Amino acid sequence: MTAKTFQQTSQSPRRLYYGHIIVVATFIIMCVAFGLYIVYGIFFNPLRDEFGWSRAVTSGAYSLSSVFSGVLGIVMGILTDKFGPRLVVMSSGIILGLGYYLMSQVNSVWQFYLFFGVIVGTGMSGVWVPLLSTVARWFNQSRSMMTGVTVSGLTVGQIIGPPVISRLIERYDWRDTYTMLAVAVSVIVVLAALLLKRKPEGVEEPVSARQEKRPFRDNTPARDYTLGEASRMLQFWLTAVVFFCFGFVAYGLTVHLVPHLTQLGINDIEAANVLAVSGGIGIIGNFLLGGIVGDRIGNRKAFILGILLVFIGLVILLPSRELGMFYIYAILFGLGIGAMGTSESPLVSRLFGLKHHGLIYGMMGMGFTAGGAAGPVIIGYMGDLAESYQPAFVVCLVLSLIALVVMVIIKPVQKDGPGL
Repeated sequence: MTAKTFQQTSQSPRRLYYGHIIVVATFIIMCVAFGLYIVYGIFFNPLRDEFGWSRAVTSGAYSLSSVFSGVLGIVMGILTDKFGPRLVVMSSGIILGLGYYLMSQVNSVWQFYLFFGVIVGTGMSGVWVPLLSTVARWFNQSRSMMTGVTVSGLTVGQIIGPPVISRLIERYDWRDTYTMLAVAVSVIVVLAALLLKRKPEGVEEPVSARQEKRPFRDNTPARDYTLGEASRMLQFWLTAVVFFCFGFVAYGLTVHLVPHLTQLGINDIEAANVLAVSGGIGIIGNFLLGGIVGDRIGNRKAFILGILLVFIGLVILLPSRELGMFYIYAILFGLGIGAMGTSESPLVSRLFGLKHHGLIYGMMGMGFTAGGAAGPVIIGYMGDLAESYQPAFVVCLVLSLIALVVMVIIKPVQKDGPGL
């Protein structure tokens, strides 16, 4: 078989396109790695009960892990650009397993911050950017939709994680539960990562006749920008501001939602179910709003839609005291976070290209990292001071409004460039 014949075969819509296997693998990894990571709030009360730590101290390890994840995510983006995703993600799975096992042995604050903040944070650094950067390279016409499928793995994990983990903690204890998580995350992530590989030259996403007729916006910018060129553009910094607000609200509310609900008298299982509903509805946000809708109307508009939904959800959350209202909040919040999470990577690729996508996305993701680090600890500290989460939730509402205004004023990189 000649190279030309192989290329034509690879591009045939009747053949399995390897990019779809990539999406399956990234979905599984997201489901396990992020699905377990974002249910940290389930362990919040057990840790405080055993050690007597404040909300701020208990939140701090999660914030530290966010810092390590974001800072090292830049390095992981560079390594993915250079060597491909397989080795990067496999190594991350092993580190995550080690971190969760060590969490089962924790007996002091410094161990807590080292094991979760540093080691788990380091493991998570090799998940988000490498996976989404890899998917962005394998797809063009359906990039947002396939990114949505990948990110929905996170939300599927959030559906399964809270009720399962809360029951495991109830039946066994939080230490044994962390041991189980260690085994699950290391085995599943490493095995799924074996399927990952960089996109070969000359192999393109097959496009059906139906796709060719659709009025998709072009997902490829006029040219690829280097990090230096991108960092001199206003769009780079405005988007980083939005990512900061996104990280603050997303991580802050995810960590403190269950403690907030239990403080209002809702039992642990019901509070975990609210968090699970937020994750479940997030699948619709990932796949439909951020994915299919993002491919049709543009990633910036899909991101704006997501911010609006989160803003409305926060307006409902602030005065709520009844369980039913918290479920309404969870639906709106899940839809909004899902739309924004899916839109991130395609938005960066559309603004600055694919050649240096891992590095640029990793650098811009520092905005999300800073917000994700600040959100949990600031909300926890404010909760300690006021003995209520209400003032902190007002801060989240204001940050959502800032993100909305900034994203509305962001314009394309160049006048004759692609639409957003």
